[in-house]
Amino acid sequence: MPDFDVIIVGAGPAGLTLATELSLAGARPLVLEKHLVPRETQKASGIGGRILDVLRYRGLLERFEAASSDPNIAPRFPFGTLQLDFTQLADPPMRAMPIPQHVIERLLGERAHELGTEIRRGHEVLGVTQNAAEVTAEVRGPEGTYQIRAGYLVGCDGGRSRIRELAGIPFPGTTYPEVNRLGQVRLGDAVTVLDNGDIDVPGLGRVATGFTRNDRGVFAFAIDPESGTTSLMATENETTEYDDEEPLTLAELSASVRRVLGVDLPMTDPKRLSRFTFKDRQAERYRDGRILLAGDAAHLLPATGTALNVGMLDSVNLGWKLAAAVRGRAPEGLVDSYHNERHMAAGRARLQTRAQVALRRGRDDADEALRQVVQELLLDEPALRRMGGLVGHSDIRYPMPGVEHPLAGTFAPDLALHTEAGATSVAELMHNARPVFLELADRPELRVIAQEWSDVVEIHSGKAEDQPADALLIRPDGHLAWAAAIGEPADTAADTLRAALTHWFGSPAGV
Repeated sequence: MPDFDVIIVGAGPAGLTLATELSLAGARPLVLEKHLVPRETQKASGIGGRILDVLRYRGLLERFEAASSDPNIAPRFPFGTLQLDFTQLADPPMRAMPIPQHVIERLLGERAHELGTEIRRGHEVLGVTQNAAEVTAEVRGPEGTYQIRAGYLVGCDGGRSRIRELAGIPFPGTTYPEVNRLGQVRLGDAVTVLDNGDIDVPGLGRVATGFTRNDRGVFAFAIDPESGTTSLMATENETTEYDDEEPLTLAELSASVRRVLGVDLPMTDPKRLSRFTFKDRQAERYRDGRILLAGDAAHLLPATGTALNVGMLDSVNLGWKLAAAVRGRAPEGLVDSYHNERHMAAGRARLQTRAQVALRRGRDDADEALRQVVQELLLDEPALRRMGGLVGHSDIRYPMPGVEHPLAGTFAPDLALHTEAGATSVAELMHNARPVFLELADRPELRVIAQEWSDVVEIHSGKAEDQPADALLIRPDGHLAWAAAIGEPADTAADTLRAALTHWFGSPAGV
C-alpha cells in the first residue's frame, strides 16, 4: 500500500494549491520542498484574473485581501509596453490584488496545514521510478536518504523542474535574450517630480511616465502619489544566465538604469527588488504515466503577471481528478483530461504573452506604429473586454462532450440563490470543492437522476433572479460540466445529464 496518495514536489503556489485541493477532495498528499525554510525572494508581486474567483469559491479570498497592501487596486495593467485600463468600466473583466509571492505561499501553507497536509521542508527528490500501480521517489532529507511511495507524483518544482527531466518530458520553446530588473524605490532629492507624474532627471531632462525606449533598452516607471514610492524597471538585451537564488541588489538595479538612460537616477529605500528573464516554453505533455506536471514545470510564459495565476489554476483543475483516481472513482480518461484542458489553457496564455513580446521588443518605426494601433483599439470597450478575458484567463471554455448549452465548459456564474435554508450563492456552495448539481427550476426528473450520484455530487435547489438555465452541473474546479436550457424537453435533458455525470464522475455507486 502506498505511503501517500499523491507526492507533490515543490511548495510554491502551484504545489500548495494542489495540496489544498487534494485534501479537500479526501486524498492524502505529501509536499516535498528542497529548501529548508520558506524563501522570501521577491518573485511575483500579486495575483489576478480567474484565480481570484476560485479563491472566493473556496472561501479564501478574505484571507488574501487582509494580507494585501491594496485589495481594491485600480484595474490598470501593463500589456507589453501598453496599458489595459479598465477603470472606466463599471464591471471590469479583470481585477488584481498586490500581494508578494512569499505571502501567497504562507497563506496557502497555512490552509494546507489546517486540512492536515504534511509538508516536509529540506527534502529533495533525487530520483523517481514508476510502475502500473504506484510511483516511488528517492528523497534526501536532513536525516539521510529514504524512499516513499504514492499513487501519483506531481512536479510543481519550477521552470528547471527536476521531475520533468526525470520523466523525460521535452520542454521546447524560446528563451529571449533580455534581462529585466525591477524595483520599488524612492527617487533621490535631485529628481524633480512634475505635476503630471513625469520626472526631471539631472543631466537628462524630462522622462515621461510609462515606457521610454532607446537602442540601449527600455526604462519604465510609475509613481504612487499616496506613498511616493516609484516602481521602475530596466530591460536590456543580455544573455547572462542568473541564479534564481541570487538576489538583485540596489547597486545592480542602478547600474542597469544608468546603462539604459545614460545617466544616474538617484534612488534609495528599496522595498522590492527582483530580476527575471522571459522564456516561452511548454511541456509536450503534462503526464507520463503516474507522473504529472503543473505550474512553471509545465509552462513558462514570456510576460509578467500571468504565470503564477495559470499555475494555480492548473492545480485546481488537477486536484479533484487525482483525488477521484486514488479513491477508485475516476472514469476512464479523467486524469488525461488534465493535460487536454490545461495544455490548451496554457496555449491561450502563451498567445497573449507572445503578443506582449512583439509589442515589447520591436524597435523600428513599424513596431512603434503597431503599438499605437493596438493601443487605439484598446480604447474600444469590446476589444478591451476581450483582452481582459484573455489576460485574466477567464475566457477559457473547456470542451464538454455531448453538451451544447452555451455555458457548458465555462466558469460557473456566481448566482445569488434563494433556497429553503435561506440566501446563499454559487460561490458558497463550492467551498468544499465537491461537484454540485444545482436545480434552478422545478425539474424533479433531473433531481432524481442526480441523486444516483449523491455519494459524490452535492445536490441543491434554489431560485435565481437571472436564471441562465433550468439546472447546472458544476465540476469541483468551478467549470460547468452540463446545463439544461430553460424549458429543455425532459428526455433530452435527462439523457445529457446522465451522460455528463458518467463522463466526469463515473458510474453511480453500486453499479
